[in-house]
Amino acid sequence: MTELIIYTDGASRGNPGPASYGFTVSDGSGKLLHEEGEYIGETTNNVAEYTAVLKALKWVRSKFKSGGVQISVFADSKLVAEQLSGRFKVKSAHLKLIIEKIKILGMELGGVIYNHIPREKNTEADRLANKALDNR
Repeated sequence: MTELIIYTDGASRGNPGPASYGFTVSDGSGKLLHEEGEYIGETTNNVAEYTAVLKALKWVRSKFKSGGVQISVFADSKLVAEQLSGRFKVKSAHLKLIIEKIKILGMELGGVIYNHIPREKNTEADRLANKALDNR
């Protein structure tokens, strides 16, 4: 089984405002497999945070079609980690659709463990999200 470690972050300047996401995917030994950051238009910080998770899981699915992966996602958004883990309820109607997409993808991939981390431990995903905003 391949262990994958994913760090995600979303950014929005204005909230809502210009927004982007960033994520990294590494294997269990810490070797970077992929990194990505992209501008996504005007939206909220929460949508940007969830978009980062969705895009990361889509990338994993594109590379590991047969499954056999153990995925841990690390996010500095407590809301993302707690809602995707099922510990917090999803109240925002506009977030329910993207959260459902993430949950379906997660099930297709055999499950995902979501973890909340301090912002200072999420520097690469944050850098990618901000770089995408700066370069838009």
